[in-house]
Parts: sequence; C-alpha cells; structure tokens
Amino acid sequence: MTSWVGRTAVEIAAAVHEKRVTAREVVAEHLARIERIDGRIGAFRTVRAQAALAEADEVGARDDLAELPLAGVPVAVKDNLAVRGEAMRIGSAATPDTPSGQDHVTVARLRAAGAVVVGLTNVPELCVFGTTEGVHGTALNPWDTTRTAGGSSGGSAAAVAAGLVPVALGNDGMGSLRIPAANCGVVTVKPGLGVVPAGIGDGDWFGMSENGPLATTVEDARLMLSVLADTEVVRPAEPAVHRIAVSLRSPLAGVTIGRPYTIAAREAAGLLIEAGHQVRRADPPYPLSLGLTSLAHWTAGTSVDARGLDRRLLTRRTRVHAAVGRRFERTVRGGTARAALRRRMDTFFAEYDVLLTPALARRSPKAGPWHERGWLRNIAANTAYSPMTPPWNLTGRPAMSVPLGTLPSGAPCAVQLVGRPGAEAELLELAAQLEAARPWPRTAPLER
Repeated sequence: MTSWVGRTAVEIAAAVHEKRVTAREVVAEHLARIERIDGRIGAFRTVRAQAALAEADEVGARDDLAELPLAGVPVAVKDNLAVRGEAMRIGSAATPDTPSGQDHVTVARLRAAGAVVVGLTNVPELCVFGTTEGVHGTALNPWDTTRTAGGSSGGSAAAVAAGLVPVALGNDGMGSLRIPAANCGVVTVKPGLGVVPAGIGDGDWFGMSENGPLATTVEDARLMLSVLADTEVVRPAEPAVHRIAVSLRSPLAGVTIGRPYTIAAREAAGLLIEAGHQVRRADPPYPLSLGLTSLAHWTAGTSVDARGLDRRLLTRRTRVHAAVGRRFERTVRGGTARAALRRRMDTFFAEYDVLLTPALARRSPKAGPWHERGWLRNIAANTAYSPMTPPWNLTGRPAMSVPLGTLPSGAPCAVQLVGRPGAEAELLELAAQLEAARPWPRTAPLER
C-alpha cells in the first residue's frame, strides 16, 4: 500500500487529480500520524479530525477537482488566523473561546485550492516570542526534542518537519516564519509588503507582518505562495545571474554568529558561485540604533494586540512586553526610523540583488516553560539566537530561510536569502539551486 505521509504537496495533488488516491485517504493517513506522533512534538493546539474528513469528502466531490492546485493536501494553520468554526486563541488564556464565523482570506484561498485544514498549530502568547510554549501547549523541534521549535510559527514548522502535514500556513512579524523554519529544517518565504493579504491582528504590527508558507521543498513553497498570493509565482525560463552579497555579521551590535551558521553561509556562497552568480563579502549598513528600533516595534505591536484583553490572564512576560511597547507606540506609528532604515538598505540593494546571511546566530534554546520566566530572560534568549530576521520586516523586503548544513547535534542548519521588493520568484529560484546542489532531509527521523 502506498503511503502518502512524507510526500510533497505537489505529489499529493497530482495523485488526487489522477484518482490514484482520494482526498479522504490522504487526510485520514495524516490524521493517524498526528495521533501517533504529535504527543511528542506539540505542534497542534487543536486537531479537526472529523471536520477535516468531511471537508476532504467535499473536495473529492468537486467538479473542478482536476484543476485544484492543492487537491486533497492536508494543511495546518497557525492559531492567529481565523478558521471557520474554530476558536482563534493566539496562544493565550485571555482570548475568547468563540468559534470564528468565517475563514481568514488566506485560509479561504487554501480551501478554494483544494487544501484541507487538519488543525490549528501552537504559538507563544500573542505570537510575541521566538519560542513556542504556553497554556495551550509547547512545540518542540522534531529533530531535537530537547529544543524549542522556535516561534512564533513554531507549531506550524514542527508539523511540517515531523511529516504531520506536507505544508503549513504561518506568518512573520520579526522573523516568526524564518526562525522556526531554520530550527526545524523546512523552507519558508516571508513575502514582501502587499504580496499576500495580511490581516494579522490589529494593524499587522504596523505593516510588518506577512503570511507565508512552510514546506519541505522549494517547489511546495512556490506552489503554496502562488495560492496565497492568488497569482502564479513563475519559475524563470532561464535562471538569471545575480549579484549576491554575503554577510556574516549580526545586525545587532554585541551579538555574534556561531560557527555552524557561518559555515552554512559560506557553503551556500560557494554553491551559488558554482551556479554562476557573482558573490562577494559585503555587510549591509546596519545602524547602531537598529536594536532599539527593533525593540520599539516588537513591543509596540504587542501593546496594540493586547488592547481589550484581560491583562490578568496574560503571562507576565507578555504583560511586561506590552507595557514597554505602550511607551513606543506613538514613535513607531510615525514611521521615521523605518523610513530611514529603508533608505539605507535601498543604497545597499542598488549594488546587490540579493543578500545571503546565516538564518540564525545559534541553535534554539532548550525547551521549557519560557512563558513562566521573566521578560528580560526571554528577551536575552531571543536576541542571542535570532538577530538576523527583524531588519527585513522593518523594511518590508522578501526573505527566505533555506535548510543547509547540520548542527553538531545532527539537527538542521539554515541560511537566509533577502531580496528587493517583488523578488520572491528570484529568491525561490536561488533556493531551488541550493536545494539541487545540497538536498536536505525533508522529514525528521520519527516513526513513519
């Protein structure tokens, strides 16, 4: 009997189109794996077993089945996006346990394309931190379950890495797709501003948050991004030669990059040179004030999201984060710091098409009750391991995390690709070249 667990979304949709398997059979097999495995991983807050099987039957009965790009593909959705009939808890006890009346537009697009939502994935409270744990569950890295999956799309990344679903939906306000993707060895792309509908919380963290895919292959990431953007992200007929800058420097002063991540970036640079690109070492002109700018936007976004919630039901780290952010809200809304940063980066990207960096500074923190620990301890842990991502939310540029290399523990390592506005297709093509040169293991070695 053919197993569909571990297959790509592209493979599953093709098999459903050709009636080699039904959507119900695919979804049932993935639900069975979730039941066996997720108790060890903690990817899901809630699993929609019966609802998902019913929806799979509806997909199988559609007249346009052969035209659906994600026909019968099981998908997980991050628990800060509305799924019709399910409560959206955003990792908190302070949010209402009330079913959503309609799907978020990105969820609606996935369903229209034939995908079946099997569950909602765990997040840190209000999607604030780079580790995923809280009152609804803790998401672990399937490659090393002593470590956090990362955050805030930690549950979605863990679900894909563990083979519980072939693709998942997440979002990224300061690195929340790329951080867990890098930890868990999966591919993601944070689109640039306006490519995919946002609608995340109240104001999308001042326009910095973007919805995007998590997948095990570049082809699946491209397919899912096309569905989310409602326009095909076309692979170029002839790969272009790009001017690529390689930077091993942390954007944040005082934070160093660990050896495995610098090795991965150097290896990626060598592979791209072999592919014919013009690659040289060059650091973006990160300002010394970037740390404060990042903190101001990070906390101010939480301040807005916490408005209207019972603060007594929020964890201490979230309450402090929101309180700090209230002091920055007016300044952040003015947009002066972000505009200045964009101008600096525009100068850099006038010379280079793409920036290649390590995806993280070091491996993710040990898993544990980070939601019960103090705010400063959380800030220090997050900053020390994930300083590479915030500039590209602040400037609205597309950015990817691509698996490459391994850590001493055997867990995946990763690099980051950053492009100009509108360069999602170019980044995906470069990622595909890295994938072809150094294929990565697609699923963590858990029980099949």
